Amino acid sequence: MSKPASDRAWPVYRRLLGFARGYRGLLWFALLGMALEAAAGGAFTKLMQPLIDDTFVAGSKGPAYWMPLAIVGLFVVRGIAGYVADYNMARAGRGIARDMRVQVFGKYLRLPGLRFDSEPVTSMLVRLGTDSDHVAQAAIDAAKVMLQQSFQVIAALVVMLWTSWQVTLVVLLLAPPLAWVMGKVGKRYRRFSHRIQESSARLMQTANQSLGGQQEVKVYGAQEVEFDRYAAIADNHRKLALKVESTRSISSALVQLMGAVGLAVLVLAAGHEASAGRLSAGGFVTLMTAMIAIIPSIKQLTNVQNMLQRGVASAERLFGILDSEEEADHGTRTLDRAQGLIEFRNVDARYQGEGAPALQDVSFTARPGTVTAIVGRSGSGKSTLVKLIPRFYEVAGGQILLDGFPLQDYRLADLRRQIALVGQQVMLFDGSVATNVAYGEMRSADESVLADAVRAANAMEFVERMPEGLQSDIGISGARLSGGQRQRLAIARAMLKDAPILILDEATAALDNESERLVQDALDRLMPDRTTLVIAHRLSTIEHADQVLVLDHGRLVEQGTPQELLARGGLYAHLHRSQFRDQPPAAEADDGAPA
Repeated sequence: MSKPASDRAWPVYRRLLGFARGYRGLLWFALLGMALEAAAGGAFTKLMQPLIDDTFVAGSKGPAYWMPLAIVGLFVVRGIAGYVADYNMARAGRGIARDMRVQVFGKYLRLPGLRFDSEPVTSMLVRLGTDSDHVAQAAIDAAKVMLQQSFQVIAALVVMLWTSWQVTLVVLLLAPPLAWVMGKVGKRYRRFSHRIQESSARLMQTANQSLGGQQEVKVYGAQEVEFDRYAAIADNHRKLALKVESTRSISSALVQLMGAVGLAVLVLAAGHEASAGRLSAGGFVTLMTAMIAIIPSIKQLTNVQNMLQRGVASAERLFGILDSEEEADHGTRTLDRAQGLIEFRNVDARYQGEGAPALQDVSFTARPGTVTAIVGRSGSGKSTLVKLIPRFYEVAGGQILLDGFPLQDYRLADLRRQIALVGQQVMLFDGSVATNVAYGEMRSADESVLADAVRAANAMEFVERMPEGLQSDIGISGARLSGGQRQRLAIARAMLKDAPILILDEATAALDNESERLVQDALDRLMPDRTTLVIAHRLSTIEHADQVLVLDHGRLVEQGTPQELLARGGLYAHLHRSQFRDQPPAAEADDGAPA
């Protein structure tokens, strides 16, 4: 049986407060400021008694001279103390949000590939953005309100006890029902906090899908479908938000009602004490002023439940990421530079939640200096196979060996240092040509070596035309470049890395003839003396491969040279005939030159 929300909230919040340890100095200053601020407010309230009794009742002129200076002095102290509290709490809160955001981002980078299959990037962005901000509100903003208002209530109660402990004790009889109301409000807030966060993630995910695929949406006339889907999710989000607002309004009304009852009880008790000669007019005004100051503080303490519970819910989501199991990296064998001998021995691979295996009983050997092409229908397991080599996914059965040792024996960083990857969808980053080619561990590469790699990838011809050459900005995700230009920069990156293993994932599938010629020429310079695995979409690009692996439904059904497989008349021959039958005659002989 799962724990009640109230039992889960405190451990989460306590763990969240652990992030505040690095900001203890700031928080102590903030607490001191809050205490001084509340003390100054309490002192001002206590001044009401001599002001009324001495000035207006007794007619003494003494307080009239020092009282204004005291009031101004108290508010100067209160203003300075409030600034110290607010500024230091803000610094601590933003620091905690920054620390958690950075930790979660770093954790995402260390999670296995299966996590990215099960959680959309938009949900990750919600965690890094909205959830992190809510955590800051829970850890600091909500804590600031709670502490400030609690100090205000304590200061007012001290003044009331000092003025008349008998009246104060009568008023405090209302504390248990008030605590009951606040407890009920907190539980209701907790009930909706998680649902609102999940609804926010669904809103962003739906909008991202519809807007990112706006061309398909328009061409298939699906605007109304996508609009209705988004509107339904937005309507559910609105209902959840209204329930939270309803809770806040009802709790505020109840607090105000109980405050009014408290004032009425105070008037009755104070009247009784005054008739007994134990309470002066100034004392009554002081009690009333303190009681009136307590009511809005309690109201804010009730309203802060929304912020607090929303932050706790966000923290729980973020802690779920921080507690996730990272990529397995238990290898101890170091590896400077591999020879590149790759062996698959009866390898199985399976995606989480899928019934059928993605790969089943796959065995082959890829030797250094050879090209292994991988072909098959869509969904046959081609991409899964190559993703097993850098251990983006783990094998479910069998073994993959590199230079005679299982991949798991190597340190993960050493293993991945042996691999260069050029995919169909090139990932470039906001920055210059140079920072995108000399990326990651290559960022300290000599500029002349960098230029040689760009030139060898047939990229220098367009880089030289850019305003600042290698230092030219390429925009977010390389938006200022064409598909072929982005692909050539990816090849330049692989050339600069000079890894012994090269993986090409349909690197020329989406290019026009001229771009394909330039990219293929660059690949021909990149591939020699490496162990190259090529996922091939166009079979014309792998005619000189040393071996071809034909996959079908996750199984290796054929293996051999292109010529052997064509002569065999199996699935490869069928795919070859189908592809070339669908091409125009001119395309078969096209070497990239204009017709």
